[in-house]
Amino acid sequence: MERKVFSKDGKEIGTINLNDRVFNIEISHGSIYNAIKNELSNLRVGTSSTKTRSEVRGSSKKPWKQKGTGRARVGTKRNPIWIGGGIALGPKPRDYSYKLPKKVKRLAFKSVLSLRAADENSFKVIENFNIESGKTKELALIIKNFTSFNGKVVILLGNDDQMIKRAGKNIRDLKILSFDKLRVVDLFYAKNLIALESAVNKLNEFYVK
Repeated sequence: MERKVFSKDGKEIGTINLNDRVFNIEISHGSIYNAIKNELSNLRVGTSSTKTRSEVRGSSKKPWKQKGTGRARVGTKRNPIWIGGGIALGPKPRDYSYKLPKKVKRLAFKSVLSLRAADENSFKVIENFNIESGKTKELALIIKNFTSFNGKVVILLGNDDQMIKRAGKNIRDLKILSFDKLRVVDLFYAKNLIALESAVNKLNEFYVK
């Protein structure tokens, strides 16, 4: 599958081949769902906590005798029924992260890339460029040639270019990802995906297995 390649000024300068085994496979919606669920779960802090009846402050003395008062029997004012008592079956700190099988994760990446590549309007391949100054203004001018920032924008890099990432830190709804450090949730929910030539060439080989 071939796609147009644009200059950073938005002009068409050639074409590039997208490997069908990476950018044109049968989309597995199940693997995409599981990958997004896994990524979001791994981000959860899991610090919510409540106190049980043994942890709340208060006496464990029986408030009144068992019989003869006409009131309901009660063993301690720290029981969950009373105001100020403990919480029954409340949340405790826990680790929500878990590992996803490598084959499922790889299939999810290829599926979401194929999903994005199917729409020529929201998937653009542009020439490799550098931002030596690291200034946000320079990167914003390049992005405006391809999108009006109406929604989330993702840029794929062929290497870990720190100056481009630095320039994009202050741009709202912009994610800059290296080709080998993708996140399915970012690719799936992006309104516009901009890939550098070097990123496409490396993705053609990286996920072909």
